[in-house]
Amino acid sequence: MSKPSVAELRPVVHPEGVKDRRSGEHWAGRLYMREVSLRCDRHLVGTRITPNQLTYLMVLAGVLAGAALLVPGLTGALLGALLVQLYLLLDCVDGEIARWRGQTSVTGVYLDRVGHYLAEAALLTGFGLRAADLFAADGEADWMWAFLGAVAALGAILIKAETDLVDVARARSGLSAVRDEAAVPRSSGLAFARRAAAALKFHRLVGGVEASLFVLLVAVADLVAGGLFYTRLGVAVLAAIAVVQTLLHLVSVLASSRLR
Repeated sequence: MSKPSVAELRPVVHPEGVKDRRSGEHWAGRLYMREVSLRCDRHLVGTRITPNQLTYLMVLAGVLAGAALLVPGLTGALLGALLVQLYLLLDCVDGEIARWRGQTSVTGVYLDRVGHYLAEAALLTGFGLRAADLFAADGEADWMWAFLGAVAALGAILIKAETDLVDVARARSGLSAVRDEAAVPRSSGLAFARRAAAALKFHRLVGGVEASLFVLLVAVADLVAGGLFYTRLGVAVLAAIAVVQTLLHLVSVLASSRLR
């Protein structure tokens, strides 16, 4: 059986609007990963591997990225960043294979969401444990940094939960899925603050791809300076961002028309 060409795959696996989803498509997907995934799709559509199996692999790659950060030095940070890129690739490929075969399912969507929760939490938890210096020469890890990493991880989960629970609340109330325009806060002041936050994009630092690149950046800084100062500063920054963004996002949901 001949492999489909990229030109044959594209209109099916990348239907109109898939790259333009306001909250459903990552910038890295639009920038490069969707093109990489297309080349991978050619070799996978004719195999027995299922979309859900690819999703399980995605989850595994994401969790392993967090575990990789326990490897000291630049090696662990680089390995974590590479595993997150694999996680992103699989996140693209699983849905594309499902669309090509007509195997999209509620189970697949559910596994995908659970995978994002687990992967981002694992990465930020791993970052905190990395800052705690589990393999310190004196054998005494500083668990305050592990705690801050857990705070960042919890915040990342809650931010996603606040978004997903909108659909849960609407479904249980017999309402249709929320439209993009409903996300705009009814208050002009909050709407302006939301636009400003979106422009600064600081909240994205607790996302998997951005966090992995941030970890790599501070690892390079620590390699130059020596010690873990920048890693620990980074954990504190991400924990603060996660807490602030959790609260702001909750206010944004409640002040918008998403629950009406």
